Parts: sequence; structure tokens; C-alpha cells
Amino acid sequence: MERIPDSSGPYGHPSAPSRAHIAWYELESEIGRGRTGIVYRARDLRLDRTLALKILAPGLGRNEAFRRRFAHDNRITAAIDHPHIVPVFEAGEADGSLYIAMRYIAAPNLRELPNQSGALSVAGAIRIAGQVASALDSAHRRGVVHGDVSPGNILVVNSADEDRPQYSYLTDFGIDIRTLTENFTRTGQFAGTLNYVAPEQISGHPVTRAADLYALACVVYEAIAGDPVFQRDGCTALMWAHQHDDPPPLSQRRPGITPHVDDVMRTALAKAPDDRYGSCLEFVETLRAAVVGPEVLPT
Repeated sequence: MERIPDSSGPYGHPSAPSRAHIAWYELESEIGRGRTGIVYRARDLRLDRTLALKILAPGLGRNEAFRRRFAHDNRITAAIDHPHIVPVFEAGEADGSLYIAMRYIAAPNLRELPNQSGALSVAGAIRIAGQVASALDSAHRRGVVHGDVSPGNILVVNSADEDRPQYSYLTDFGIDIRTLTENFTRTGQFAGTLNYVAPEQISGHPVTRAADLYALACVVYEAIAGDPVFQRDGCTALMWAHQHDDPPPLSQRRPGITPHVDDVMRTALAKAPDDRYGSCLEFVETLRAAVVGPEVLPT
């Protein structure tokens, strides 16, 4: 079964810099890449501090609608003060490249986490989901839609606190996925990560907070089941599944899950945005209440 990689996308990746600097940032090493660019560990030469610097893919800079919104949206994102959102320090342009400077967090993302610590418990998956849901709802209240919620954009720090053994950060805000979706779908291209994309996002309809909720539900499903909601051969079949197929019951993928959980996931993964929960936290709290069994699910 083909697994659709996160890094495939229509924008192209920035070439490895021939120089070690962009603006006043010294690039040290590549730490990740996705559909919209490459993230480097970098040094801010003005303030002498380490940070994460995302250099956006060249195709984004050539999108005039995107460029017009880039600085505006990042000012809003930088103003969001939430404990589970990676802080944005600055967004700008240098030598024709758009970049976003963020706090550097040395931690695996959610996709890498099970490989390092074994399969996630249901309790652990719901705990992380609650933290991410809180971050998303906070952004939504400010009118900011993430548009690309995926395991690769959720960093998980292991904590010494036994009551809260994992602390999550949502990253990759500041990319105007709504403008990208409106423009790229007209040309047969696509903005978003296909394993976690809402049906309306595929069809080019407006991307709202409901799309973030759908993506979060896909992430939670995968964290509990160990595999994505839909597994298909190729991108076209996967997009069709998000738009038309019913999600397989989670109770068939993970022992101990009750049909009540299936009902919650079915609502969160509804094809029509208005049929989903009203907020991300409402979804997670309803899911938490539906889980029964020997595990205690702390908040």
C-alpha cells in the first residue's frame, strides 16, 4: 500500500543555499521539510540565539495573492500567545526568498514519536490531541486557520512531569493555505497534506476552522490506529476517499475501542463542514468521554 509522503507538493523546494546566510540568520543544518518549504536550525546573528528558520518554496513567492497576505498573516500569528503554539519571531524576505523565524524546539514530531517510544496509548493520543485542539481553537478565535494540521507539524517534548509526560507544540502557522487552495486547485494542483485533508479543501471550497477540525480528527485516528484513516493506492484514490468514503470504524483497528468512539470520529470526519463539531476542543472532550476501559485519561 502506497503511503503518500508529506513532502510531495506543487510548490517546489528551495535549493540548498549556496551561502550559509539568509538576511541576518546563519544556517546551521536542515531539520525538516514539507510541502511548503525547508526548515533549518539557524543562528540569529543580531541576538545571538538559536532558532528555526523556514525558507518557503519558490512557488509560493511567485503567487502574488500569497505574497500580499504573507506579512499580514504572520503579524497576526506572531501575536497569538498560546503555550502549545510555536512562537513566530519574524517573517520577511531576503534575496527573493520568503522566510519565517520561529522558536527552535529540539523534539520529534508526532509521526516520529511512536518510532522512538513505541505505539501511543489511547490516553497519550487524546492528551496530545487536547493540547493541539486548544492551540487551534485559540488561533481560530483570532481568525487564523492553520490549513495543514498533520503529525509532521506537531512537535512532542517528553516531560519529567509524570502527570503530563508529553508536551505538544503546533507549528507551521503563517502559511496562507486558504489563498493557496483557491489558486492551486484551479490548475489541478493541491495545497495540503493528503492523509489529513478535508473534503472541501480538496474541492477548492473555502478553508475554515472546520477543515482544521477534520485534519485533527485524521491525526487522532492515525495516532490511535497506527495507520491513516484512508489507505489508497495513489493520490487520486486518496482524495476520492476523503470526499466520498466512510471512515473505517476505529474500533476495528484498535482493541478496546468502543462503538461510542466510532460515533465521535464519524461526526468529526463528516464530509460536510457544518456536520462536524463546533470546535476542536468539543471534539476532543467528546472523544475523551466516549473512551471507556482501564486507562485513566488525564486532561
